Amino acid sequence: MDTKALRYFYEVAKLQSFTLAAQHLGVAQPAVSMAVKKLEAELHLSLFHRQDRKVTLTDEGKRLFPHAEKILKALNDAEREMEELQGLATGEVRVGIPSMLGSYYFPPILMAFRHRHPNLNLSVIEAGTWQLRQMLEAGELDLAVIVSEFLPPELEARIFTTEEMRVTVAKDHPFAKLTAVDPEAFFQQELVMFQEGYFHRKIVDRLAKEAGCTPNIVFQTNLVPLIKSIVKQGFGITTLLKLAVESDPDLVSLSFSDPVWLQLSIAWRRDSYLSRANQAFVHFLMDAS
Repeated sequence: MDTKALRYFYEVAKLQSFTLAAQHLGVAQPAVSMAVKKLEAELHLSLFHRQDRKVTLTDEGKRLFPHAEKILKALNDAEREMEELQGLATGEVRVGIPSMLGSYYFPPILMAFRHRHPNLNLSVIEAGTWQLRQMLEAGELDLAVIVSEFLPPELEARIFTTEEMRVTVAKDHPFAKLTAVDPEAFFQQELVMFQEGYFHRKIVDRLAKEAGCTPNIVFQTNLVPLIKSIVKQGFGITTLLKLAVESDPDLVSLSFSDPVWLQLSIAWRRDSYLSRANQAFVHFLMDAS
């Protein structure tokens, strides 16, 4: 079985489009179509339903898809391991980081790592926790930062820091005079929140469920500077990690009455080969934290 054709099949199945698969692979669409047809002829099976612009897997295609995924991951791991024989003179680290940590915690660590290993390529993807997990499990990332309580069993991880999630208000907000905030009082306020899929939102949803409250969310955005700006102008309050607000004189952060501590981990697929470049990043992060 031609591994190139298998890779093309996998991308078409994942994206449900020959056009998008070709764009993702960086090849012409006819090349993708021909490779898939050749694979179908080799297997004497039809792998896709082709209806107008919609492409879906046949039952046979659905059976092949998990095998293709495993084979391609194994090939990718083999290629990386062979590259490692050249040492750390070459290599790539692909790491996913949630936006709040990407903005306030990781910049000095990333720059210091790049200074320590100038020959390694460093690719940073900023996204929500749920999307990072999916990308990690699909092999699109080597490493990702995950809140430990959301860690699935198929991932292995190392805790590198513990941070507090704090109520964040404008300095003239009534809460600013308190020493701590009850969850019930917090959820009575108009809230500015991250969108679903981010660990920030998952924590808030969990707190609301435990308090028996329905969050009154009036703004949703994944942009930390925008969240802070809205709060400063008095249009709502939020929760942010302490590190995101401790140097901002126009914001006040307070603990919840029962402080919320988050263990942050660097995670990777349990069944994958962790290259020496990625091992170096994990060790560097653990030492720097």
